[in-house]
Amino acid sequence: MEVEIELISKEFIKPSSPTPDHLRHYQLSFLDQLSPKVYNPWLLFYLLNNDDHVHHSEFNNITNISYHLKKSLSQVLSLYYPLAGRVKDGLNIIDCNDEGVPFFEARVKGKLSDVIDNPNINELDRFLPFKLDDVTELALGLQINVFECGGIAIGVCNSHQLSDALSNITFIKTWVATARREPDIVRPEFISGKLFPPKNLVGLNPSIGITRKNIMTKRFVFKAATIEALRAKYDENSLGEDRRRPSRVEALSAFIWSRFVAATNGDQSGHDDQKTYIVLHAVNLRPRFEPPLGENHFGNYFRVAITVPSLKTGEDLCHGFVRQVREEIRKIDKEFVRKLQEGNEHLELLKDRSEGFVKGEVITFAFTSLCRFPVYEADFGWGKPTWVGSAALNFHNVTVFMDAKNGDGIEAYLSLKDEDLAKLEVDKEFQACVSLTE
Repeated sequence: MEVEIELISKEFIKPSSPTPDHLRHYQLSFLDQLSPKVYNPWLLFYLLNNDDHVHHSEFNNITNISYHLKKSLSQVLSLYYPLAGRVKDGLNIIDCNDEGVPFFEARVKGKLSDVIDNPNINELDRFLPFKLDDVTELALGLQINVFECGGIAIGVCNSHQLSDALSNITFIKTWVATARREPDIVRPEFISGKLFPPKNLVGLNPSIGITRKNIMTKRFVFKAATIEALRAKYDENSLGEDRRRPSRVEALSAFIWSRFVAATNGDQSGHDDQKTYIVLHAVNLRPRFEPPLGENHFGNYFRVAITVPSLKTGEDLCHGFVRQVREEIRKIDKEFVRKLQEGNEHLELLKDRSEGFVKGEVITFAFTSLCRFPVYEADFGWGKPTWVGSAALNFHNVTVFMDAKNGDGIEAYLSLKDEDLAKLEVDKEFQACVSLTE
């Protein structure tokens, strides 16, 4: 259902202590340059009147909660000082001028349960401070949405120009720890510009594939038992040197990809031979450095593993998919990182691929997993989130995985062309495995 939202106030939250002069200019990295110009969304919903939550007296009204969020945000921005600055587009630097981040407050007509019981993903962007594909000089924005029932939703938008999903999660973790006055706050490391110096990107558009046109996002829930059944089903197809069972994400990737191809090709192998179909999996580079980097390294420390899967029909489509994906992910090792730091070879590969995409010769399908991130631990002092969600993404052929609240199921956010999503939804094998709720 559509809910009414009214913006009540907007203010800029500045760091609690000024950024020293020698940190005034933050250098974006080569990998930051390659990241699409979008905001990454996070939505944390809290059902404050739930008896399960132990309330501190200081959080018995929204004014106190809002003050608490702003104060702790101001403190955490002293650590994450680039987020309170301004992006100087085209110069690959952030002016860390402490101008602050916008903090919006909004009133929502309706109950929180109206939104989260059966969320319409294409409506959730209204709980966020920015339009996701309208990137400005602002690196971060927040919006607290207050429902009539007393529940709240905190909407967070981080610019992908500065940071990947793990950086965003680490920022939220640090904000939560600051709000809870925890003694040992892990400081972020801002050295990505030194590890991956910026380059000349002439001939490459990092925002290829971003569009609002004819794209629909829908959330599908895969229950734990369904995921286990898929893992078992694809287990026999992942034999070889690596005898590990398919992971939850590997099994779901194989299933969604196979049903997408079957649904959009009419379960025939009548795909266009002139086109190359590639599957992308986002890979965290931090553990692949020598020595490994910690999670507190802020920036875009990810690349994608590129798989060119078989396009056979029926069950054969999944044969070897897991093994193929694993082989490509395994190639992203310390040697890959070393070559990436040189940059030129990787840049040429990306230019070739983007040309193919523009000409329509390359069809990509991307997966990114936010599973196992501690998003449900985000307790600012009034209880853990009732639900953590995302908004509709402006990307074509993208699936984002997030843990369901119970930790065993997975929510998959699929962003596809309208007609492709319609075909997938009526695919009987796909229907048999998904539900819209946990």
